Amino acid sequence: MGCFFTVKRRQRWSLVTGIATLALCASTSLFADFNRLGQLQNKGFSISAEARLLDADAGANALLGSITPDRQLSPASVTKAYLSAAALNRFGPQHRFTSQLVSSADIENGVLRGDLVFEGGGDPGLTTENLWRLVQRLHLAGVREVEGALVVSQWRFGSVDCITTDRCDALTRVANAYSAPLSSAGVNFGSWCVNVAPAATAGESAQVGLCDSQTSLITIDNQVVTRPANSGTEISAERITDARGDVMRLTGQISTNATARDVYRGAGDAAETTAQVLMGMLNQAGIQVREPWRVSTSQPPSSAQRLAAVDSQPLQELLLRIMNYSNNYMADVLALDLVDTPQAQLRQAGLAIETYAQNLPGHGPLTLYSGSGLTTENRTSALGINVMLEDMFHQSSLFPSFVASFQSPANGVMRFIRRGSSTFQNNVMIKTGTLNQPFAVRASAGYFRTAQGRWGVFSVMVNGNSSTPYLSWSEVLDPLSLDLEAMILAN
Repeated sequence: MGCFFTVKRRQRWSLVTGIATLALCASTSLFADFNRLGQLQNKGFSISAEARLLDADAGANALLGSITPDRQLSPASVTKAYLSAAALNRFGPQHRFTSQLVSSADIENGVLRGDLVFEGGGDPGLTTENLWRLVQRLHLAGVREVEGALVVSQWRFGSVDCITTDRCDALTRVANAYSAPLSSAGVNFGSWCVNVAPAATAGESAQVGLCDSQTSLITIDNQVVTRPANSGTEISAERITDARGDVMRLTGQISTNATARDVYRGAGDAAETTAQVLMGMLNQAGIQVREPWRVSTSQPPSSAQRLAAVDSQPLQELLLRIMNYSNNYMADVLALDLVDTPQAQLRQAGLAIETYAQNLPGHGPLTLYSGSGLTTENRTSALGINVMLEDMFHQSSLFPSFVASFQSPANGVMRFIRRGSSTFQNNVMIKTGTLNQPFAVRASAGYFRTAQGRWGVFSVMVNGNSSTPYLSWSEVLDPLSLDLEAMILAN
């Protein structure tokens, strides 16, 4: 750690200015640790934190600050940094996941004489746009009618057992999108999207429909009322699964001059949702399917021929969404892609990431029950996270894709990280993790550049317990930003 000054030629440096600057330097060096963040321990919170420089010249001075760095705590969504590193090492930045339509049957005069099988490729970012391209390519292949059924094959994985209360409850009722069910054949992040727009006249029901289909694929219970201009818009949505299948129940109000709103809620079954969406597209394309759709966990026979295929975005682009938006569905699907055996479950996906980390010298223990971090049972240390971050830093071919998936506080999509000084805002790349139940978790990790242009890594996990109060992000990020700023300026 050091403090350096550059004096311009012919510029006089007064004694007072020099003393003041040296005092500031000494103060900065003195508090270039986790002194501020560490005060949360006085409120009963457990902390594992470490920050250090990465350049070889740092030597014994590499460590800038630490609080029980080898303590095992929950990292929440910082788990996604492990996932991203493991996936880049396994697949490479340009890897794409392929979803396809296959069949063992022959095509005669435009009629497919058997079942049409959608083979899910484990694409974490598969959307209706991809499915429409798939259907269009099937049409170009000459298929106009399917004598059998549409079969959605999720033989790679799905349906995946729920391991958290949120996801288990979401099997029948859910008011969010992050608890969406998992499948290698899922579309639109395992969620339904409903568009809500005001009616022309106040007092009438709002106009609602699916975002990606004119066909009524599910029941929409619309109780949203249109109100006069500037009355405010408040919409509550819940997906319920009953004898009718998935039902989207909407309540609230929307102003006549409000813009249309898209509302996302996790589906009851990801593969069944894909079957419904794909059937609607086949009908719109004029391709008749005679038998009802069904879902299968069987792999298509080796005799099946590809009729149409669509590739995902490159992995490095998928990681931007997984990390920037902390998309839990995408993260867990990508983690399941790391498992080679069929019908993988989340613990197997966690073990695959653990295996990657165990090959990093000096990492220490790691326990992962999911790749998304959507469980407090995941455990690692600040020391371990930094070992992983440093290993990625030294991989020249992977590091650009990896670090790009972190957020700059000054420009990131998550507004709550836009705090602190310009030094913190512009010299840090960060991934955060948040959980509130059964106890509070606030975690963050990433890279920073010092005032001298040196690279550093930092990892912080703050965990509560059943007795600690609610922990806001400001209580963590405000002191952390000051601690990191001091480290950046002092080096």
